[in-house]
Amino acid sequence: MTFRFLFSLCALCALCGESFSASPALGAIQPRGAQRGTEATLTFQGGRLADAQEVLAYYPGISVKKLEVVNDATLKVAVAIAPDCRLGEHVFRVRTATGISDARTFWVGALPVIDEVEPNSEFEKPQPIPMNVTVHGVVRAEDQDYFVVEGKKGQRLSVEVEAMRLGSAFFDPYVAILDAKRFELATGDDSALSGQDGGCSVVLPADGKYIVQVRESAYGGNDACQYRLHIGNFPRPTAVVPAGGKPNEELEVTFLGDPAGPIKQKVKLPASDANAWRLHCQTPDGVHPAGFKFRVADLPNAFETPNNGGPATASPGPAPGAFNGVIARPGETDYFKFAAKKGQVLDLRCMARALGSPLDPVLYVGNAQGGTLAGNDDNGGPDSYIRFTAPADGDYTLWVHDHLRKGGPDYFYRVEVAPVAASVTTTIPKVDGNNLTNQDRQTFTVPKGGRYASLVIANRADVGGPLTIGFDKLPAGVTVSAEPMEPGLNVVPVVFEAKPDAPTAGTLVAISATHPDPNVKAPSRTALDAALTLGPPNQTIYARHELDRTAIAVGEAAPYSIEVIEPKVPLVQNGTANLRVVAKRAEGFKGAITVFPLWTPPGMGIQGSAVIPEGQTECVLPMNAAPNAGARKWKTAVHAIADAGKGPVWTASRLFALEVVAPIVTLTMERPAVEQGGQTQLFCKVAVGAPFEGKAKVNLIGLPAKTTSQTVEITKDTKEFAFPITADKTSPVGQHNVFAQVIVERAGEQIAGNTGGTQLRIDVPLPPKVAATPPPKQEAPKTPTPAPPAKAPEKRLTRLEQLRKEAEEREKAAAGGAPAPKKEEPKKP
Repeated sequence: MTFRFLFSLCALCALCGESFSASPALGAIQPRGAQRGTEATLTFQGGRLADAQEVLAYYPGISVKKLEVVNDATLKVAVAIAPDCRLGEHVFRVRTATGISDARTFWVGALPVIDEVEPNSEFEKPQPIPMNVTVHGVVRAEDQDYFVVEGKKGQRLSVEVEAMRLGSAFFDPYVAILDAKRFELATGDDSALSGQDGGCSVVLPADGKYIVQVRESAYGGNDACQYRLHIGNFPRPTAVVPAGGKPNEELEVTFLGDPAGPIKQKVKLPASDANAWRLHCQTPDGVHPAGFKFRVADLPNAFETPNNGGPATASPGPAPGAFNGVIARPGETDYFKFAAKKGQVLDLRCMARALGSPLDPVLYVGNAQGGTLAGNDDNGGPDSYIRFTAPADGDYTLWVHDHLRKGGPDYFYRVEVAPVAASVTTTIPKVDGNNLTNQDRQTFTVPKGGRYASLVIANRADVGGPLTIGFDKLPAGVTVSAEPMEPGLNVVPVVFEAKPDAPTAGTLVAISATHPDPNVKAPSRTALDAALTLGPPNQTIYARHELDRTAIAVGEAAPYSIEVIEPKVPLVQNGTANLRVVAKRAEGFKGAITVFPLWTPPGMGIQGSAVIPEGQTECVLPMNAAPNAGARKWKTAVHAIADAGKGPVWTASRLFALEVVAPIVTLTMERPAVEQGGQTQLFCKVAVGAPFEGKAKVNLIGLPAKTTSQTVEITKDTKEFAFPITADKTSPVGQHNVFAQVIVERAGEQIAGNTGGTQLRIDVPLPPKVAATPPPKQEAPKTPTPAPPAKAPEKRLTRLEQLRKEAEEREKAAAGGAPAPKKEEPKKP
């Protein structure tokens, strides 16, 4: 069930008075990487960094030795990188006294780093470099960078580039290995394992000099097109079998695709696949820089056997279990068999592209003879998924092939057959769907003595019911308020509050979502998508990093706070109300404050924003409830933003209650009609849903121009009443929709609800009747004229009777005043 919530940003007004800082901006980290086992000085560039206090690192292995503020836009950060630091991508944030920056990446490699030196743009004049280094360079417009190394016959020469993955720019690199005569020995563009960042590897045919080329694939480039080019004897496989194993297991794997042949390696697996664990192929010649995404799951491995191309020769394996193999040739299909019990429900997932394989798998499950029971191609991506319920005890088969019937020595896959497992994934919504790289409000900065509000999303898989939102740790002096997440919702508002004396500090925090019933096992994990590089077509994400935690910090006090005056009366279905928001300003702060509803409950509407003008302290947010809004209480909050002199500062109200109830008064309206320049009445029947004290005011809404009515007052005992309606001679002719608004006062506040609904018809007046010629005057005998009988009071006609009367009058008018001729009845024989 999906619900729409309002969560937008606004243009900010310039503010005066005392200066308050705001969340920092972090744009880039230079250099883009370093060698593990070394120390390095990094330059963090951005804005609002003058009050920097800490660098938060997402992964172990890098420690900050010194943090130096150069100016408001630059930090110098001295780091020590452990010898066993994980290879690949690391993530940092900067915490200042008042905020937390966006997440930015930094890369760790196994080789020493050298810099590209221009000129090296000609094949005949390459830059000499030693073997087994990482080159930091830049490809500018139409630039080509050449490097020369000495190699020996039979030696492996591998090249791997990190460019698009650095997240600095849309940069699609191309690499090549050439001999001294400019013959290409190997090339690399895109890779299933590393996306647009390719690589290549070759066994050298002779002793001599070899040239490595790197350029933009379309000969583009600019000053932002940075790269890290690994050049050396390291292995460069393109597949691994098996592609997963059990937690803490010591496992032998086989790496495939290296030009020197298959490589076997024993590995000790971690306790979980947390922190994006990767498996790197390592030999005495070196370590593969990219590494493989490797599944860590408590499932026994099964492997394909020779000639498993049909049901009769299917490779056996257990269920639950994991089936591993390679579609080694074009047109190949691999079959496996497993046993299942009647009614047993299993999830079958074929993972290939997600693990860096070029295979686009199609997965089937069938009976022992290979008769298809279910199949799937893509499921949220190129990989396949089937939920299978065994119809009877017995053996079943599953089989895999490539969507286009391709194949190759590195078309590896892993099919996990596992029981259905409940899980929950938590995240924070993006505030700007048009800019996927925008990380605004993906962290929590709580001002001292103030509050910060956010939404938390929890997406359930195979689990229902309510969820309790929690955080594995909070800074000292910080508390959090959150209502349980409703069974039908996937979003809930949360409000953090910091004590006035809370120390400024920060930490990385995972968001949990647990079922209140301890017997319901549904582990949760946090997944924040940090998109780094976008490009064509349609702003496709080419580099991203999934974060398993967000950051929370206590910041310096904000220059203002806001409170919501919680309504004392409910909002009725199909009703309206105003939500009052009051600001308290610090001395000297007079700037404008823009407020937003954090979350709009289902069936309700709240205006998307309102401004507390400069120097003022209050604004309202109009609200309404749909006719079918659920009659219940909801908790939500309002948050606000203001420019405190150096950027935006956010704060929030407490959670407050909004109650929706059924209408207090319901009206049933007849359909009135009136001529231009005339008068009529709109008769209403009253049904009181909830008794009320005193009088309620009822207004007619929707009257056309030059048409008027009056406010009518009713009590809880009123059964019916009529609105007087007066039409001007120029009131527009036609049908006009009108309804009523009932206003009931309670506890000094108004409850306004819309009810009724009908059509008012305005007609052109009938033409005046033609005067008939009077008959000759005859004298009547003079007799006393009896007094006329008393006229009976006119009966109010029903709407149907009114319509019939009007129709007769118009018919007479059309016939010149004479009654319409009656139809003759056919004579009976």
